[in-house]
Amino acid sequence: MSLVLDPAAQDLLFREARTANTFTDEPVSDEQVQAIYDLVKYGPTAFNQTPLRITLVRSAEARERLVQHMAEGNQAKTSTAPLVAILSADNEFHEELPTLLPAFPQAKDLFFSERSAREGAAGLNAALQAAYFIIGVRAAGLAAGPMTGLDFAGVQKEFLDGDHTPLMVVNIGKPGADAWYPRSPRLAYDDVITTV
Repeated sequence: MSLVLDPAAQDLLFREARTANTFTDEPVSDEQVQAIYDLVKYGPTAFNQTPLRITLVRSAEARERLVQHMAEGNQAKTSTAPLVAILSADNEFHEELPTLLPAFPQAKDLFFSERSAREGAAGLNAALQAAYFIIGVRAAGLAAGPMTGLDFAGVQKEFLDGDHTPLMVVNIGKPGADAWYPRSPRLAYDDVITTV
């Protein structure tokens, strides 16, 4: 069975897409980011909780503050990427549930009154949204360089608050020279899929 999605789009989003390590200096506009968000905001999350929050790092001063919290191998590419996004989970997402889940507004208090329940749900669902975000960046014709090699506590203290847990930093832009490492192997279908 073939996929409905055009083969060129399959390549753009999946087969040819990789983590970019260098970028051109072509800027990434607010309009491009808006288009990415408008596409990926429809991805499903449990109870429609949508806990992902995105902090765009644009200014030189903010970039310097961020780079000092990146692992050594991630500093240069974070310094030179046209746009950097800090993706975090909002642990107070439940405050939006009466608006986001009007058919079941009591979910806010019924399931998420305890902070530990919110943190678990926010982390899982924001990570799911982060994956949608990366695919959205690719759909915009840009390359994404997601990274978890960073000082999470430092990034939280520098850019977020106690209610937001950083998940990753994503460099965004047009790929530059030698942007890609060789494609790493993947597991085979039979190693992943089990039918019971």
